[in-house]
Amino acid sequence: MSALSTADISVNTGNHSDIFGRRVLFFGLVVLTIAALLTLAALALSAGGFGIADAVLLLLFGLTMPWSVIGFWNAAIGFLIMRFARDPIAVVVPAVRRVRGDEAITASTAITIFVRNEPPDRVIRNLDAMMRDISAAGAASSFHLYVLSDTSQADVATLEEQGFGALTEKWRGRIPVIYRRRTVNTAFKAGNFWDFCERWGDQHEFAVTLDTDSFMTSAAILRLVRIMQVEPKLGILQGLVVGLPSTSAFARIFQFGMRLGMHSWTIGSAWWQADCGPYWGHNAIIRIAPFKAHCHIPKLPEGGVLGGHVLSHDQLEAALMRRAGYEVRVLPEEDLGWEENPPTLIEFIRRDQRWAQGTLQYGFFLFEPGMKLVSRFQLAFAMLMFLGSPAWIGLLVVGTIAVALSPTPSDFIRPDYGAILLAVVLVMWFAPKIATVIDVLTRPRLRRAFGGTLRFVTSVICETIFFILLSPIMWFCHTLFLAGLPFGRTIGWIGQMRDDHTVPWSLAFKQLWPHTALGLSSVVILAATHPVAIPYALLVAAGGPLLSIPLAVITARPAVGRALARIGIGRLPEETAPPKALTELALPALVAVRPA
Repeated sequence: MSALSTADISVNTGNHSDIFGRRVLFFGLVVLTIAALLTLAALALSAGGFGIADAVLLLLFGLTMPWSVIGFWNAAIGFLIMRFARDPIAVVVPAVRRVRGDEAITASTAITIFVRNEPPDRVIRNLDAMMRDISAAGAASSFHLYVLSDTSQADVATLEEQGFGALTEKWRGRIPVIYRRRTVNTAFKAGNFWDFCERWGDQHEFAVTLDTDSFMTSAAILRLVRIMQVEPKLGILQGLVVGLPSTSAFARIFQFGMRLGMHSWTIGSAWWQADCGPYWGHNAIIRIAPFKAHCHIPKLPEGGVLGGHVLSHDQLEAALMRRAGYEVRVLPEEDLGWEENPPTLIEFIRRDQRWAQGTLQYGFFLFEPGMKLVSRFQLAFAMLMFLGSPAWIGLLVVGTIAVALSPTPSDFIRPDYGAILLAVVLVMWFAPKIATVIDVLTRPRLRRAFGGTLRFVTSVICETIFFILLSPIMWFCHTLFLAGLPFGRTIGWIGQMRDDHTVPWSLAFKQLWPHTALGLSSVVILAATHPVAIPYALLVAAGGPLLSIPLAVITARPAVGRALARIGIGRLPEETAPPKALTELALPALVAVRPA
């Protein structure tokens, strides 16, 4: 394949040779970049010779590289497509060219939502608004709602029976609603959906999958259905998911950063992944017949901490669907659906630990017969997100000790090459967000949607500081979790606290004192030896752990979140011009940003 040019972008055909060429180009760029970075790191570490500590640091640095480098090239390619393609979405999902948007809905589609041990009020609010939207679009006869509960708590089950029973009666004769609760959540969420497939799957052609915190409009659902109708080779079509407007300070800043990073990253990854795209388990549509025939996930052997049923099912199901000959693609449009993010750092860590355990189970399937090479890579890449975290913590620990034992910092690392390396690493980290920041600042309409230039730039600065603090906190969380696995420390599918709530100092200290000890130790050691190195340690990995307790407490305070919403920090386009469907949800965040 020739170089990635505007012509290549705009006239993509999506044929097999073209896809192969994209992948060769992409992985060639990744390998060359990693090699260049390792060379640069070796030169930086060559001050005073190259010893054992330098070799260890180089090895650890190499283990951190895949996520950063792949993210950089995803963002770079995504940015080129966003800026220069005549139809960026058609580049990565060719089937959209055959959809006008007014085609009749001929397929029967199940809308499935998964709930477990959480008060149902918010779910019912979202579902009722979604069904009103579908009914207003004149498509009610094509849909059937299934509320699939794995709730084990009796008081919550009672609330579910009452609430979903009332919803069923309200929509009787318009959109059928079935509420089903399993008394034992065998195979977790994957088993929940598999039970649906066995009981009702043959009655429908497609299934839209929603999580407890998901919301989709009728326009989004109908768009997914129409694309599936015109492309029978599509097995799973994953919609881009963005954060729902929130009054939680933690969620606001986190999802603003995700909004900046996901667009270019997803478009770029979809360009080379093509028909081997991702599935994130919700806000997507599935072709039921091949899913039922080919995507059942077997139970892993018992006996180990990662044995038993698989916790993170989605990417495995995507790999199995692709093995069966069906395409899996992502549709990178930002109006296809929303999700709620955890309102506090503590809740975010709990959710992340569940993902970590489930993702590590992918290791049992890496050599599953018949899987596509890209699917195997995706499974390994997902595991690297967690397995690479101890390498970052190792860099902090070994680097701190190495600097402290050196006569001067320049005897440990060459200032010239070290400065270049740090700058390159930071660009790699922030590349997906930089791409979107450039895109927004050069488009007046987007600047206004994010609240204007001043609000947007201020939000970007706040999110950058937040990201620098949050990332090493999560690296250390992953490291502690991985260290606990051999001792049987695991986590199951548990309910989440989604409402805004405070985090007491005592709880933050109980959960995060090891993080604080790590960051403080690094700073104290450097202060006693080479204080000039402290800013670099804080920037790369020590700052977040050191400040983790106050970060958890302050970003959880409802008053802080409401203040950020009022002044526009973390402003999303949905807050500037709320879609009608979101307005009907009466979200507190939309009320908070409304002019007095």
